[in-house]
Amino acid sequence: MNEWPEGRSDRDGGPRYGRGSAGAQPEGAQVMRQVRRGGQVPPGQRAPGGRGRPSAPPHGVPQQPSYVDGGEGRGFAGGDGYDSGYNTGQVYGTPGGGGPAGPGGSHPRGPRPAPNWRRRIKWTAITVVTVVVVTSVATYFWADSKLHRDVDLSKVIDRPDSGDGTNYLIVGSDSRAGMSAEDKKKLHTGSAEGKRTDSMMILHVGGNGDTLISLPRDSNVEIPSYKGAESGKTYPATGRQTKLNAAYAEDGPTLLVRTVEYNTGLHIDHYVEIGFAGFANIVDAVGGVEMTIDKPFKDKWSGADFQAGKQKLNGQQALAFVRTRHAFAASDLQRTKNQQKFLSALAHEVATPSTVLNPFAFYPTMSAGLDSLVVDKDMSLWDLASMFWAMKGVSGGDGTSMNMPISGSTGGNLVWDKAKVKTLVNELNHDEKVTVSGD
Repeated sequence: MNEWPEGRSDRDGGPRYGRGSAGAQPEGAQVMRQVRRGGQVPPGQRAPGGRGRPSAPPHGVPQQPSYVDGGEGRGFAGGDGYDSGYNTGQVYGTPGGGGPAGPGGSHPRGPRPAPNWRRRIKWTAITVVTVVVVTSVATYFWADSKLHRDVDLSKVIDRPDSGDGTNYLIVGSDSRAGMSAEDKKKLHTGSAEGKRTDSMMILHVGGNGDTLISLPRDSNVEIPSYKGAESGKTYPATGRQTKLNAAYAEDGPTLLVRTVEYNTGLHIDHYVEIGFAGFANIVDAVGGVEMTIDKPFKDKWSGADFQAGKQKLNGQQALAFVRTRHAFAASDLQRTKNQQKFLSALAHEVATPSTVLNPFAFYPTMSAGLDSLVVDKDMSLWDLASMFWAMKGVSGGDGTSMNMPISGSTGGNLVWDKAKVKTLVNELNHDEKVTVSGD
């Protein structure tokens, strides 16, 4: 049965699409023609006798032409009324037949707006500042948590008045805590029990130049009355004379501070101590420290074996360098000079851009240093930074480095020059330029 509209069959002529056709385009949807009795009813009016609303084309869809006169086979729309169903672009495309994906290309685009560089720079700056602030705050709290605040200076009794500036007592101990038997052998530290001081220095930080004063460990001092760090018991003075490092061995940091203050009259504001292993680790963390050694020397006790000239010392070599005294005629006095020289070089090395600006060098160095430091309970990171920069300044010629003035010796102990010591302490207390010199 033929289901095509009346008078039209699938054999009607015209271009066709599909298998066996010559048409290049698909045939559109075909619309059944409408056969009306009577005349055409204009849009918006009811048909005579009809019911309901007036006929109107669907909203947005163009009126479809129809065969109102029963004509057949008179061609396509625009001819005699037959709509072939081809899309004219009025519903799915844009006027003119060009849609986003159809023939004719895509929507036309205007010129791309110029980038707002001021806005980009602003947000880049905000991001960089935020990262720097967050990193700095995190680093501060990380570093602060690593400090070992084990020394309570409030236990020191009968203290002299504080002067102008800040005084640090810096101690290098022979602590072997955390060292294996192999480490002790490698670093030539021996295996003695307890702790003693290998070096002691007073660093004065003030407005008229910083001063670094070495206190020879063999200095002859009087042990004053003191309160025991552990027992809390007060021990009376007996007038006992001994070497300075014996005070540390007897009752630790607080008795050492009490002894230094009693024999100098100088108030100690902060205490800083580092052991053998920590010292070597810091040197290795910065990749070694460059030194110029004036004369060759060798010492079986410290393991030192150096040639003259410029060279870079690793942690093991650096420890041997600062501990050697048997190789020198001046013994402990020459050792204190070497210690000052090396610590200044170390401070300079740590402060170089290659260390400070490189997180892979900066954080290991900070970690090695902070892990090995023992400080007083009131020491802040700002105080520690102030001490560090002052030592760097001394190494750069912005301050003074010296030994405590010596007048002679007694029983193998070095005797301080009391007159010069008094002048020196008075100048430091008033933060005046130091005029006293030491060997």
